[in-house]
Amino acid sequence: MANEPPAADDPREWLSRAKSNLILAAAVLEGVNPADHCFDTQQAAEKSIKAVFVRRGIEYPYTHDIAKLLRLLDKRA
Repeated sequence: MANEPPAADDPREWLSRAKSNLILAAAVLEGVNPADHCFDTQQAAEKSIKAVFVRRGIEYPYTHDIAKLLRLLDKRA
């Protein structure tokens, strides 16, 4: 289903979902609130970062805080 998170063990699925969010964010549709574009952009970034965690075999917290996720990745580099 589209509202389910990507498969936890497949970074390609995370990146596919991130790409989908970017497409939504870039779509020019009448009546779409700009905040919704921002939401999809944030989701694309978050899912892309989580794909890196998955690829590296690192557990990640349930959070939408991109800065926190990047800090955690930096500590593991």
